[in-house]
Amino acid sequence: MTTATDPQGSKFRFSMLLYDSRYRSATIQIIALILFLILIGWLVSNTLSNLASLGKSVGFDFLGLPAGYDINQRLIDYTSRDPHLRAAFVGLLNTLLVAFMGCVTATVVGIIVGVLRLSNNWLIGRIMTVYVELFRNVPVLLWIVFTMAVLIETLPAPSAFRGDEPQASMFLNDSVALTNRGFYVPEPLFGHTDEEGNPVGWRQGIGDVHLFGDSAVAFDVSLDLIAIVAILVAGILISRLIGQRADRVQAATGVRPKTWYWRVGVIVLPTAIVLWLLGFWLSSPELRGFNFDGGTYMRNSLIALWLALSLYTAAFIAEIVRGGILAISKGQTEAAAALGMRPRRIMSLVVLPQALRVIIPPLISQYLNLTKNSSLAIAVGYMDLTGTLMGITLNQTGRELEAVLMTMLIYLGISLAISAVMNAYNNAVKLKER
Repeated sequence: MTTATDPQGSKFRFSMLLYDSRYRSATIQIIALILFLILIGWLVSNTLSNLASLGKSVGFDFLGLPAGYDINQRLIDYTSRDPHLRAAFVGLLNTLLVAFMGCVTATVVGIIVGVLRLSNNWLIGRIMTVYVELFRNVPVLLWIVFTMAVLIETLPAPSAFRGDEPQASMFLNDSVALTNRGFYVPEPLFGHTDEEGNPVGWRQGIGDVHLFGDSAVAFDVSLDLIAIVAILVAGILISRLIGQRADRVQAATGVRPKTWYWRVGVIVLPTAIVLWLLGFWLSSPELRGFNFDGGTYMRNSLIALWLALSLYTAAFIAEIVRGGILAISKGQTEAAAALGMRPRRIMSLVVLPQALRVIIPPLISQYLNLTKNSSLAIAVGYMDLTGTLMGITLNQTGRELEAVLMTMLIYLGISLAISAVMNAYNNAVKLKER
């Protein structure tokens, strides 16, 4: 047998593809790839043949047909006369909305619960243990349905807010209403307009930018929101620069200058000025007739799905956080305490930054699980991607193969995007070794 130590200049022979270790691995991989492609080709050919025998053809022309159904919760304009493609796009945005809200809430709750579970206070530690065991040992679908039932049965109907002596009252200076139909919260708006939509006053927003023209996935992006986010991000970056300068001064002199008012000022003041220039104001909901009007309406299905997914995933994140904290050597805590640091500062400045390197990899899996679990939204009537494309569109058009393939590819893309972002963050915070 020829080995990798054979002279490089030996004449190539066809048998070397099998007996020479320099070529054998590549030969095996090429054969495996060919067999895999043959298998895929057979599956596709067999599927197309079976569909043809049933009188069906594969195509995505159904996406241009009128959807004919309404979507109760949406972020962009949509009517039942829009095509199925726009309905699927609205469902995708709803999926991204609940996934984003769920990941943020689950992270905050999970970190708090994970830290408190290690508390020396016996009662707090046991309460956190009960929370973790209760949520992670009951299927998430049951939590979603249970939360929906609690919202419907415990919150008052809109009619309870009517009358001289109403049975229920709004919160936060009569700007938030919690009802059994959903939550009504103030809506952020820019510029004032009269009843006919004409601008009133000189402080006006800078409008929207229309993306994708008149296509089925067209939507508007608020330039006002972009300006606010840009100013906010710039303020945060300047605040970090101020903090880094304070670190250098402290390293050189041993005295850290007070910078908190500068850091708060560069974030708050520019943002407040931009909000004022853009005519920012909040439109509060008002009870008119049998229901509330105005403001932002969040249906109970969205609230129930968001809360259930967040609390369920937070139980797993809490265990990940607890494991990450326990993975840090106790000597680190003792050394920090010997320097006179308080327990809260030890946790935030010594333990958690090191534990992040242990926490982030399994945390990525929890974010992916939460996003995929959002497909259970159909249980409470929330119209996400599964409810639109995989639900009503599939049933109306009978294009099960195309709908399933599209849904799988979309979820795959979302999961890969989340994984890429979190892996990039993990690479940024992990220990740099030679």
